Amino acid sequence: MNIRDTVSFFLQAATVGIVAAFLLLLVKPDWFEADKPVIEVRQAPAHTPSGAAPAMTAPVSYADAVAKAAPAVVNIYTSKTITRRRHPLLDDPLFRYFFGDQLDTPSRQTQTSLGSGVIVSPQGYVLTNNHVIAGADEIQVLLQDGRSSRAAVVGVDKDTDLAVLRIKLDKLPSIAISAVENQRVGDVALAIGNPFGVGQTVTLGIISATGRTHLGINRYEDFIQTDAAINPGNSGGALINAYGELIGINTAIFSQSGGSQGIGFAIPTHLASNVMKQIIESGHVERGWLGIEAQDLTPQLAETFSLKGTRGMLIAGVLRGGPADRAGLRPGDVLTHIDGRAVENAHAAMSQIAQSAPGTRLTLEGVRDGSALELSVVTGRRPADR
Repeated sequence: MNIRDTVSFFLQAATVGIVAAFLLLLVKPDWFEADKPVIEVRQAPAHTPSGAAPAMTAPVSYADAVAKAAPAVVNIYTSKTITRRRHPLLDDPLFRYFFGDQLDTPSRQTQTSLGSGVIVSPQGYVLTNNHVIAGADEIQVLLQDGRSSRAAVVGVDKDTDLAVLRIKLDKLPSIAISAVENQRVGDVALAIGNPFGVGQTVTLGIISATGRTHLGINRYEDFIQTDAAINPGNSGGALINAYGELIGINTAIFSQSGGSQGIGFAIPTHLASNVMKQIIESGHVERGWLGIEAQDLTPQLAETFSLKGTRGMLIAGVLRGGPADRAGLRPGDVLTHIDGRAVENAHAAMSQIAQSAPGTRLTLEGVRDGSALELSVVTGRRPADR
């Protein structure tokens, strides 16, 4: 074969190859595409009709939950007698010369207020807020079924703004209390109470947050935040879940106008139940006390004490002769664990100490002058003025 024939052969082969490639590009273009990255997407399950796979759907009505809880929610009416102070003008000799003592009699008037409460026991125990009944001379409880009864105060706890009353009526309804572990942000929450005295009212929302503190409402705070409408008169009423179980006692609202703005606070049942139990058993609440002043750790303080994070609390002061002083705790110590439980911040730690009954032995772990610290302390009884 000569050179001309060889060149002609290769040209023909190249032409056939180009034509074949062009035809394949038209017929099978995906053969020529580069590899693409695989994108993984978690597909939500499709909603299926009833009878196939179960679909997550909310109930169209919460009437069953309300029907279970509402009979145990009561209206509370209080009254107290207010004596007006003597006006200083009555002490003026000239005024008394003309009018004598005819205007010297102090005036008295009756002041009334309203709130809500929850019957938590068939024995007649009613849980409400302390500010609802504080200073009242007479407390009247009105049930949903129309019955009413005068209530006696079993005991109060100003530090958590809770009070326990007792009424004596037969066949009393009571509410079921939910377990704290079942409360989650996003769960449905319904508030039942007597806002503005219009009568029993139900409002709907969700749990917006849990464990709210540093609000300046009570000494011990651990609030559930909800956007269920809470208004004046709702105080002491029930915050329930979608199953009609009590999850909190409605206590306060955040408002610039005095009305609901979607930020309400309720005392969770785990705190309210503990306070109620102590009040019923002993008439008052006893809390553990160490005699310390503490503050949160800032990044600057953590760096000063060579700590890796801001978890823990700094002991700012120790009361001489108090439980902490007797155990050897000093100002400047940093506590990181109490009874094996990590200290998140000063407020949470002080609440943990308060929930320990007086006489409880606690193990304190932390840091002193860069070295590990471990002490054993026995809690005392918190003085009434502290």
